[in-house]
Amino acid sequence: MKKDWVRKKTEEFSSIGGYQKPELHTDALKLDSNENYVISKQFQQDLITNAKKSCDVREYPLGGVERLINQLSKFLKVDSSMIGVGNGSDQILDLILSNFASKQTKVLTSNPTFGFFEERCKLYSIPVTAIPFSSDMTLDVKEFLKVSKNADILYLDSPNNPTGFQFEKNDLQKLVKSFDGLIIIDEAYGEFGDFSLSNMVKSQENLIVVQTLSKSFGLAGLRLGYFIANNKFTDAFNHVLQYPYPVSTLTIESAILALEQSVQMKDAVKIIKEERKRIIDNLRKYDTFQVFDSKANFVLFDAHGSHKRVYDALVEQGISIRKLGKIGKHDGCLRVTVGTKEMNSKFLLAIRDLLG
Repeated sequence: MKKDWVRKKTEEFSSIGGYQKPELHTDALKLDSNENYVISKQFQQDLITNAKKSCDVREYPLGGVERLINQLSKFLKVDSSMIGVGNGSDQILDLILSNFASKQTKVLTSNPTFGFFEERCKLYSIPVTAIPFSSDMTLDVKEFLKVSKNADILYLDSPNNPTGFQFEKNDLQKLVKSFDGLIIIDEAYGEFGDFSLSNMVKSQENLIVVQTLSKSFGLAGLRLGYFIANNKFTDAFNHVLQYPYPVSTLTIESAILALEQSVQMKDAVKIIKEERKRIIDNLRKYDTFQVFDSKANFVLFDAHGSHKRVYDALVEQGISIRKLGKIGKHDGCLRVTVGTKEMNSKFLLAIRDLLG
């Protein structure tokens, strides 16, 4: 029967599994999704209230994306012809993979890497080679250089999610310059790291740098990602691959206002970096944990055989972190978002009570 192929295809999709979101714990202190709580809720509510004044959601946002790109151009100091936007950076990555890769395309990345990217490669049956992290959650750039000769697409999240690792700038630049395929550098956590490669787009026509307002600007719920690439790629993406209206009117207007007040983001990033160090230093006081360096707005640590007990104990105290389990040679990995000073203090106090 003709309808059998629909059932078989559905079963095939179901077997892939899909991207795993964190467990939902109602009324818990939410430190499991790398969200930015340092930027105040009041500031974001004011943004949206003011954005509504410019919105008529009965109309399509004709010309809105162009105005948003112009504002991004000012913020990034990059020509507007090199910028594209999407419904979160997830959607941008999805469109690149679905249109530039196939079953014959060889993708090179790290293990682990951003889970959504991995799952999308599985969905499209794209073969992936992943270089594993070492026991201290670092990567060998020489291994990437060697293996990259056989790859068509190089994808690296910089800093990496979920480890927080970021290559030294010179090492990553060398890797990018040596690779002649398509290069995607995912800088979703870039503002919390040491550098960005966005300026390299001007000289590397095969480079795409993907960024987002979700983390640094605390706008995860509005779903707005963007990328910087050469103008030929950007033109094809914006006018052929991308949807006619990829983001909502409210998202456009809110993002423009947020970019105009980017000092709020920079202040928040400074606090998060300071708090990140405080969390790392405190967790390293306990022999129970192996704590990894981070250049993102989260901290990864291995609680070994105690990770389930630590996770459950925190949930009982109303604190939700991410239970990751096995990553490379580590079986008990947990990841905590760097929140406000008060949130981080509550987390650290709970850890002290549990292990002290």
